[in-house]
Amino acid sequence: MYRSILSIAFSAAAALGASSIAASAAWEPVRPVEFIVPAGTGGGADQMARTIQGIVTKHNLMKQPLVVINKSGGAGGEGFLDVKASQNNPHKIIITLSNLFTTPLATGIPFNWKDLTPVAMLALDEFVLWVNAEKPYKNVKDYVDALKQASPGSMKMGGTGSKQEDQIITVGIEKASGAKFTYIPYKGGGEVAVQLVGNHVDSTVNNPIEAIAQWRGGKLRPLCVFDGKPMAYDEPIADGKAWKDIPTCKSQGLDMEYLMLRGIFMAPKATKDQVAYYIDLFNKVRATPDWQEFMKSGAFNTTFMTGDDYAKWVETEEKRHQVLMKEAGFLAPSN
Repeated sequence: MYRSILSIAFSAAAALGASSIAASAAWEPVRPVEFIVPAGTGGGADQMARTIQGIVTKHNLMKQPLVVINKSGGAGGEGFLDVKASQNNPHKIIITLSNLFTTPLATGIPFNWKDLTPVAMLALDEFVLWVNAEKPYKNVKDYVDALKQASPGSMKMGGTGSKQEDQIITVGIEKASGAKFTYIPYKGGGEVAVQLVGNHVDSTVNNPIEAIAQWRGGKLRPLCVFDGKPMAYDEPIADGKAWKDIPTCKSQGLDMEYLMLRGIFMAPKATKDQVAYYIDLFNKVRATPDWQEFMKSGAFNTTFMTGDDYAKWVETEEKRHQVLMKEAGFLAPSN
C-alpha cells in the first residue's frame, strides 16, 4: 500500500513537473518588440499603436519594451515590405489599416497580406462625413443638393493619401450622388481636420477619433456615418449629441458603407506559440479600462477576431477592395 501511494505521488510530481516545464517553455519576447505603423504620425493607426504601447507599459503586460516605429513611405508599403522581409522574427508586429489592400493594388509592390501571419482584428474604424460647422448643411440631403448644384469639381473633398480609403469613399459618394469632387490628399487625418476647420476643403470623411476634438469645439459638424447601423456610443460630445445620434449615410439616401480594419499581423513563419502570445497580450490590453475608454472616445466598432475567422474576413475584404479599386480606376497596371 505504501509503495503504491509513493508511486502515485512520484507520478503526480512528474506530471506536475512536466506541465511546469511546458508552461515555462511557452514563447515570449526576449528583446524589445518593434511595433510597425505603415502610416504617418497622428493618424488613426498611429494613435491606436501608441495607445496600446502606453497600456502595455502602464499595466506591465510585457517584460520587454514595445517600440512604435512609423514606416509610412509608399503609402505604407515601406512598413509592409519591412515586416515581409523579417520572416522568423517574432519581435516585429504591424498594425494594419485598409492600406493592407489598397497599397499593393494601387502601387503594384510585391506584397500581399498572405505574406504576413494574421494575429487579431482589434476593432473596425468608422468613417464619418464631416463639414465645417459654419456651412448651412444640416443633413446629407442639404449637402448632396449643394454638391449637385455646384459646378463639377468645384467642391473639394479632403482626405488622407491618394487611392486609399478616403478617396475610395469619395468615389463612392460621387457614384451615389452623380456629382463630382476635386479630391485633395493630405498626409494624415489630423491635417485633414485642420484643413476643414480652415475652410480649405468643403468636406472630409475622417475617422471619429481624427475629428472629435473639432466637433467638441464646435468647428465641425458630422452628417452621417458610413456603416450599416448607427454607432453605439451615447455619451454627449457636442450640442447634446452623441455618436449614436449620427444617422447612417444609407438611411439618408447616400448608399455607401465602408469600415476600416485595425488589425495586427506578424512576420512570416510565426509559430503557433508566438501568435498565441500576442493574442493573449491583446486580450489583456482589451480588458483594461484604458482601452475601453479609447474605444469609446474614438467611437470604434469593437469587433474582435482571431484565427480562421480573422483570415477569412481579411480574404473577403481583399476581394471587395479589388472591386472598389477597379471601379474607381485605382488599380496599378500589374493588377
